[in-house]
Amino acid sequence: MKTSRLSAYDMTLGSLFVALMAIGANITAFMPFLQVMGVPLTLQTFFAILAGLVLGSRLGSFSVLVYALLGLVGAPIFAGFKGGISTLISPTFGFILSFIVVAYAVGKIAESKRNLPTYITAALVGIVLNYFIGVNLFYLAMNFWVGGDGIGFILAWSSMVPFLIKDIGLAIVSAFFAIRLEKTLLQRTPLRQAA
Repeated sequence: MKTSRLSAYDMTLGSLFVALMAIGANITAFMPFLQVMGVPLTLQTFFAILAGLVLGSRLGSFSVLVYALLGLVGAPIFAGFKGGISTLISPTFGFILSFIVVAYAVGKIAESKRNLPTYITAALVGIVLNYFIGVNLFYLAMNFWVGGDGIGFILAWSSMVPFLIKDIGLAIVSAFFAIRLEKTLLQRTPLRQAA
């Protein structure tokens, strides 16, 4: 009986993070000034890292995977309220893929020791993975399947600097936020016993 309640609890938390990823992807719909060169600044990286910290490696990455799959089957939950299988060839789809890896890696590191320094380290590792996967696939997409004149490798990386600065700051915030959640809300729930 305890296992079924725990599973329902986990599914509820996982579903919450699917919704948060969708909201984070489209925050510029409510604040259109949050754009750089026409590319929206999102909160997806923040929520992917937070999913790993709060839910752990398995549930965190599964929640982000469900978000990605929902978007691929057509739910308009990617940035700009986009969705559908055609997003697979979008230049920014590498970032969506990276969120799954980010949630898993961050969760794995956080599970080793649940304290603030470990959480900050995990969050920063998440940023490295997010940009390594996302920017490199962005570069490949722009040069090999999107069309046009392509983009240089250095330009691909330098164009991400405003996003990187924002994401490093939010990664550190996510570590503090996750610790605070554990000390208040999550301490009174069965999640910590499940980890």
